[in-house]
Amino acid sequence: MEIITNENTGIVFYANLLSDIKTRIRQAQVKATLSANAEMIMMYWDIGRIIHKRQKQEGWGAGIIPRLSKDLHNELPDVKGFSERNIKFMVQFYKEYGLDASIGKQPVSQFENMKRLVSQIPWGHNILLMQRIKDNSIRFWYMEQIINNGWSRDILGLMIKSEIHERQGSSTTNFRSTLPDPQSELASQSLKDPYIFDFLTLSEPFNERELETELVKHLEKFLIELGTGFAFVGRQYHLAISDKDFYIDLLFYHLKLRSFIVIELKKGDFKPEYAGKMNFYCSAVDDLLKHPTDQATIGLILCQTKDRILVEYALCDINKPIGISEYELTRALPENLRSSLPSIEELEAELGGVHQGESGDE
Repeated sequence: MEIITNENTGIVFYANLLSDIKTRIRQAQVKATLSANAEMIMMYWDIGRIIHKRQKQEGWGAGIIPRLSKDLHNELPDVKGFSERNIKFMVQFYKEYGLDASIGKQPVSQFENMKRLVSQIPWGHNILLMQRIKDNSIRFWYMEQIINNGWSRDILGLMIKSEIHERQGSSTTNFRSTLPDPQSELASQSLKDPYIFDFLTLSEPFNERELETELVKHLEKFLIELGTGFAFVGRQYHLAISDKDFYIDLLFYHLKLRSFIVIELKKGDFKPEYAGKMNFYCSAVDDLLKHPTDQATIGLILCQTKDRILVEYALCDINKPIGISEYELTRALPENLRSSLPSIEELEAELGGVHQGESGDE
C-alpha cells in the first residue's frame, strides 16, 4: 500500500522524520554523557571513601597511594584516570564531601543535594573548585553556575579569579520598580558590580571612545565578562529621532531576558544626568527596535566610580529599567593586603640600600 502519494509532501514528511530522529539521538547522547559523568564522579567519590576508611582502619599513610596507582595500571592497563595525583584527588574529594564530614553540619537532604551538584559537573571542574574555593556554600554557587551556563574549565578559572560570586547581582538598579517579577530578579542577576576589564591594555589618561574601541577589539573577552546570554548588536548604534542623529555606545541583546541592553561608557564619576540620557535611549530602542514579544529594554551605565546615594536619587523617578555599575581596568587589591605591601618609596629605599651594600663589599 502506498502511504505517500505526493512526492513533495513525501520529501517534507521524510525531512521531518529525519529531523525528529536526529533530535532524539542527540538528546540520548547528552543524557548518556551526563549519566556517564555522574557515574564516574560517584565512582571517584566511592574510591576515595574506600581508601580513606582503610587508611584510618589500618593506619596506612599516603604511601599506599603510589602503590595503588602502579598496581591498578598493571592490573587494568586500559583504564585511565588512576594516576597517583588523581587518586589523591579522589581521597580529598571524599574528605570534602563525605557524609562523615557533613554530620552535624548539614541535614542529609542537603548532603544529597550536594551529591547531585558535584555529579553533574566534570571531574576537572570539581578539582579546580577544591583547589581554589574553600567555602562549600561558595563552591555550590559556582556548581550551579556551571550547570546553568555551561562554563568550560577555563571559563570557570577566570570566573573564580575575578571573584564573580561577590560581583554578580550587585549593580545598583531600579529593576524592582520598573520590571515585573520574575524578570526583575533575573535582570538583577544578569548584571555585575564592578566589571573587570583586566584584559585591556589601556592606561591613564584615556577617553571613553578609546575604552569603547578596546572593548570591541577584545569582544570575546568582553562578552565573557558580561556573562551568559549577551549577544553583540552594534557599536555607536545609530538612532534617527526627529531629524536628529543619536549614537548608542554599545547595543546588546540578552537571549535569556529577551530584551535589548543599552550600554553607555563613562569616564570618571557617575553624574545624575547620565540616568536621564539613558532613559531617553531605552525609550527610543523600545519604540524603534523592540519586537512586540521582547521585554522592556534595559540600560547599563558603566562608570569608574559611583556614589550609591546619588545613584539611588537619580534612578528613583526614572521609568525605564536601568542599572549602574563601576568598571575596573585591573582588579583592586583588598585593603588589608594593600596596606601590608611596601610603598614605592620603601622599595626604592630598600633597593638603594642593597646597591650601597654591594658597592661596599667590592
